[in-house]
Amino acid sequence: MTTRESSDEAYVVRLCNRLLGETALTQHRFDWLLGDPGAGGRQARLAVDAYWPGRQLVVEYRELQHDQPTPHFDKPDQLTISGVHRGEQRALYDARRDREIPAHGLRLIVIRPADLDSDGQGRLRRNEAADLAALRRLLPRASDEHRVIDAFRTWLVTQGWTSVAPADRWTDLEAVRGHERLICEAKGRTSEKGVDTDIAYGQLLRRMTNQAAHIHYALVVPSSHLETAARVPAPVRALLRVQVYGVEEDGQVTRLAG
Repeated sequence: MTTRESSDEAYVVRLCNRLLGETALTQHRFDWLLGDPGAGGRQARLAVDAYWPGRQLVVEYRELQHDQPTPHFDKPDQLTISGVHRGEQRALYDARRDREIPAHGLRLIVIRPADLDSDGQGRLRRNEAADLAALRRLLPRASDEHRVIDAFRTWLVTQGWTSVAPADRWTDLEAVRGHERLICEAKGRTSEKGVDTDIAYGQLLRRMTNQAAHIHYALVVPSSHLETAARVPAPVRALLRVQVYGVEEDGQVTRLAG
């Protein structure tokens, strides 16, 4: 029988601890992250897999049952306090974590079996060398780009968007609002404003694999880089459905006209 300490989740958290040089608070509960009301109206606090307070970082390890129907875990014949079966409730609570954690100023990283060395059933092979290399790419570093991403994600929530797992793992941020989808590329402060902004535009162009009108693209940069981003004319940006946003030092977000 698999215990939490021997689970893939615990293995991933231990590797993250090694890379970050700090020990996470596991199964941490925030006062503002709540489940649906149960009997008597009480709302239980939802746990997160790992939280590093000093880094304001939360990591969630989501196994296959979080992304696809799994009867063993979903128990479709049993309704939860949310009035839906366990699989639907899991999706509701995952979406709540995705929304509330960034809205409270924390960085959220979601890791899935496919991000690491796993088999077809989503079980990790526990190839530490390969998994550590993958986690080095996935875990955030202290950089201005991450400041820009975090501020923009928080702002998106205030505009009715919900952050979702990107379809392309190299996309910085992806969000949905109703039928709309927004695919974002972000850059932080750099001494090579022109070069890095041009690279960001090129990265967005590579993401344009679907011409559906409901898909939009965003270039998100420090406000000091907006003048450089504006070198691509507004009519061209409109044709490509690219919106440009600037992030101030205090986290305020502005949209480039046009």
